[in-house]
Amino acid sequence: MRQYVQVPTVEQEKAYDYNSAFEPRPCMCLGVCCCCAALRPRYKRLVDNIFPEDPKDGLVKADMEKLTFYAVSAPEKLDRIGAYLAERLSRDVVRHRYGYVLIAMEALDQLLMACHSQSIKPFVESFLHMVAKLLESGEPKLQVLGTNSFVKFANIEEDTPSYHRRYDFFVSRFSAMCHSCDPDPEIQNEIRIAGIRGIQGVVRKTVNDELRATIWEPQHMDKIVPSLLFNMQKIEDVDSRIGPPSSPTAGVKEENPSVLAENCFRELLGRATYGNMNNAVRPVFAHLDHHRLWDPNEFAVSCFKIIMYSIQAQYSHHVIQEILGHLDVRKKDSPRVRAGIIQVLLEAVAIAAKGSIGPTVLEVFNTLLKHLRISVEFELGDRHSSAESVTLSTSSKESDERIVQNAIIQTIGFFGSNLPDYQRSEIMMFIMSKVPVLGTTSSLDPSNLGDLGTRRIQIMLLRSLLMVTSGYKATTISNALPPPFLDPLLSPSLMEDSELRQLVLEVLHNLIDRHDNRAKLRGIRIIPDVSDLKIKREKISRQDVSFMKKHGQQLYRHIYLGCKEEDNVQKNFELLFTSLALTTIELANEEVVIDLIRLAIALQDVAIINEDNLPMFNRCGVMALVAAYLNFLSQMIAVPAFCQHVSKVIETRSVEAAYFLPETVFKDKCNLPKSLEKDEKDLYFLTNKIAESLGGSGYNVERLSVPYVPQVTDEDRLSRRKSIVDTVSIQVDILSGTGTEDKVDNTEEITFEALKKAIDNNGLEEQEKEKRRLVIEKFQKAPFEEIAAQCETKANLLHDRLAQILELTIR
Repeated sequence: MRQYVQVPTVEQEKAYDYNSAFEPRPCMCLGVCCCCAALRPRYKRLVDNIFPEDPKDGLVKADMEKLTFYAVSAPEKLDRIGAYLAERLSRDVVRHRYGYVLIAMEALDQLLMACHSQSIKPFVESFLHMVAKLLESGEPKLQVLGTNSFVKFANIEEDTPSYHRRYDFFVSRFSAMCHSCDPDPEIQNEIRIAGIRGIQGVVRKTVNDELRATIWEPQHMDKIVPSLLFNMQKIEDVDSRIGPPSSPTAGVKEENPSVLAENCFRELLGRATYGNMNNAVRPVFAHLDHHRLWDPNEFAVSCFKIIMYSIQAQYSHHVIQEILGHLDVRKKDSPRVRAGIIQVLLEAVAIAAKGSIGPTVLEVFNTLLKHLRISVEFELGDRHSSAESVTLSTSSKESDERIVQNAIIQTIGFFGSNLPDYQRSEIMMFIMSKVPVLGTTSSLDPSNLGDLGTRRIQIMLLRSLLMVTSGYKATTISNALPPPFLDPLLSPSLMEDSELRQLVLEVLHNLIDRHDNRAKLRGIRIIPDVSDLKIKREKISRQDVSFMKKHGQQLYRHIYLGCKEEDNVQKNFELLFTSLALTTIELANEEVVIDLIRLAIALQDVAIINEDNLPMFNRCGVMALVAAYLNFLSQMIAVPAFCQHVSKVIETRSVEAAYFLPETVFKDKCNLPKSLEKDEKDLYFLTNKIAESLGGSGYNVERLSVPYVPQVTDEDRLSRRKSIVDTVSIQVDILSGTGTEDKVDNTEEITFEALKKAIDNNGLEEQEKEKRRLVIEKFQKAPFEEIAAQCETKANLLHDRLAQILELTIR
């Protein structure tokens, strides 16, 4: 019986793959005739059946169910099913038969979701090969189709990881799609969204597997991170990126590539671990450098806010280290670029300070102080180079450097103010060690910059120190002002400039004021009723009493010398008044009160006698300072007789010499006297009157008769200022009772006192006690080198005398 062969149609002819090498075909019927269809493998027949004659009809669901059941029942056939589907899809892509391409991808997705056996690994390889084919095509619809399929695959959790599988091609292709520049805005937006979703799928598929960390390799991060940042730049509202991760609606995610890129970036950083954090952050710097986004730096700031909020808190110091390293790399760039990086560091530190900062505390401050010095060098270098011809560009450079310096100071201050107290005290010591002080060495030595460079660096560092000490509350004053910190802070070399003295006093206020009373004492004035200020105070502790015994003279000396500077302005006198008032509130017992009164009377004598030839404004300013302080002190200790004497002097001044009061002398137009009369005792505070008033209330007023003389330190010998001996000498011919009475013959007075003490045994005992106190004080506060030199001199003299005695004995 003759068998008739059916002639294939034109569509069947086109569908036939003549290059297929899977199995020989006996005829051209393409499996339509009964003899050839029976010879084809079952999986091919099932695959062919899911494709309708017209691709518009879509996937044949009944046949798809049969194919799915067959794949689940015979999982060993999955790899062949995948290979055959890949073969058909490749052929349809080349022939632009996109309807069949959609059907093939839909079938692959369903098979992928249905099968979860060990045999799915080869099928996945075929699937990824088909996705790659779609992504390589130049048709946007196919690229989006391939991306969607890959995202579905990425959301599938595999039972066992496949360590040999790599996603290098997908990372490169999705990154390229993120930079799509299609002329059609809608298509461009669609492709970019597909690229971002593809990157998100790669991240989700690979990032959770610790043994397959290839996604964190620099060659991948250098593609992924810039692609996301490129799309994040398109957000018009910068504020939308600031703060912790948000949860936009699904519609916004799909329509806006910027929001989608930001969420993908947050997810990537949230999955970063200790070992790969740096690889994820470094491409951010490269992108900001390449696109010049440090000036202006709004986008840079928002990026690092996203980074700091997205990463795990214990890794914050990694980001800070990377910013510091990049600041070192860009240290020769323009001031605005450096200022932009420092501003980013400030924002990062502000977020990191709330959590774990790690071991980078000193590194942050050291790097910032180093760049502070570099900025000062650049500023002064530009000034010197343009000394002959001043141009606008030079002034703009100097102002830009000031921006850098202010940014550094703000960063130092903010970082320091957020540290715990034990770390903040270390930072205070660290910054103070960098301040160039005459006679000491400093790592920020500005010797090559001259006096101007020294002053600039001193001011910058003291401003930084002021911000660090803001809000610092030490339990004891000795913790806030240890000797290694106090000595350089009160160094004479920091008193040569009015602004430096103001900064030093403000730092002292931050450290001494432990009950927030400084704001109530702002401005120098005669306070009618101190109780209205509601000053908070506690009983002085033993530790504070011990501190004042050891270091009180240093504080008095600094205030005393600060009042004698010719360049003092109103702010200096206000800060000096606040210093005296805070010392009274926080550190004053009966002994300290007597010392402070002695200091006030000595300042009054400085203004009256005027050995330093101070201007009349300074002399009147000192008198006003003494009046304001004694008025405050008398009300604080609440001794009626003392308050009465002070009030009487102030009332007399208000009538006869208003220029001795702060409300008058610090006005813009104040008529100052040509000279001060020493005989007008009613205008001055008298020591004998104060002694009488305090003695009746139980105070030990014997020391009030001894004029205050500041200590002479070794730094005074090294200081460039005039000799401290000339500065602080007080004439012994001034009567201790008034400080203003006529001079008396010094020899007679001293002889009388000497005879009196020689007769009185109690006087001899007091004299011995004073000698012992001076010896002890000398050994406590004198430099070791001086003590050693004196001991060596005495030892040499003793050795010489013993040698002479021995020589005489031998003779």
